[in-house]
Amino acid sequence: MNRLFRAVLRLFAAPRVNMREDYEKVRRLQRQLASLPTPRYQALDWKIMSDDGDHEIPVRVFGPKERRSDDVLVFFHGGGWVTGDIESYTPACIAMAELTGRAVISVDYRLAPEHPFPAGFEDCYRATRLLLENPRRAGVVDADKIVLVGDSAGGNLAAAVSLHLHERGHRVPSRQILLYPVTHWDHDPETSPFASVRSLGDDYRLTNTEVQDYMDLYVPDPGQRRDRLVAPLVATDLSNQPSTLVITAELDLLRDEGEAYGQALTDAGNDVRIHRVDGALHGFITLPRFARPLREAYEVINAFLDGAPATEEPT
Repeated sequence: MNRLFRAVLRLFAAPRVNMREDYEKVRRLQRQLASLPTPRYQALDWKIMSDDGDHEIPVRVFGPKERRSDDVLVFFHGGGWVTGDIESYTPACIAMAELTGRAVISVDYRLAPEHPFPAGFEDCYRATRLLLENPRRAGVVDADKIVLVGDSAGGNLAAAVSLHLHERGHRVPSRQILLYPVTHWDHDPETSPFASVRSLGDDYRLTNTEVQDYMDLYVPDPGQRRDRLVAPLVATDLSNQPSTLVITAELDLLRDEGEAYGQALTDAGNDVRIHRVDGALHGFITLPRFARPLREAYEVINAFLDGAPATEEPT
């Protein structure tokens, strides 16, 4: 990459906030941005009761103007398990429904630090299991039409949910789409096994410090961070997982661990496709629809959902 292009990209890097102290400010900013006008869309809000019955899990169903498939995409948003919600991800979910021609169910799981691990994971697991066991709740007859989708921390949650469903002997989704997912517990450039953590953790959209702050808030107990439900890449059994599409961003410190997870799933005998979006930054799924990384990602997503044969991808 030439120096000029690198300098321009740095202009779009995330503000260097202290997430441990400023996460509430970030949430307020996200809510303010979410209050801006959005395209008209079809949506339905409802709630799922938690397993223990002590709280409700809000979900919002987005319908495309023109539905081209019976698939339903169950979406877990990003935000480091600390920020993000149904409202802040509404524009991204509208785009997802319209660009895939499929209904999208966005799950508003509990956030850290008020609700540390495993709270958010448990909400996603509960919602997924309920929909797989009662697919008519998702508006489909066949549970194979239910696809898990998550970006960043949401990709982490989707992977962890699929792992745990198999561990518990429950039905596993037929497909999952992991967008630049968190799959490992260590993002310290001094100790991380991944080159992208060392080379891309200072200058771009997401930093090493941010990810470590998120992890500290989500999993306060360092001893729990190597749990496979926090770091799916360390799981010892990755067999019988959904057919998986992993999409990574070239300029994202999470790039290598996402691709490593895709390779680990492949080595365990699963059907996996890995696609790297060149020149893309972390979080590109929330970009405007005209953005090249978003358009490229949805071309790959639609091919995957439509069952097109896999093509060779650089890994």
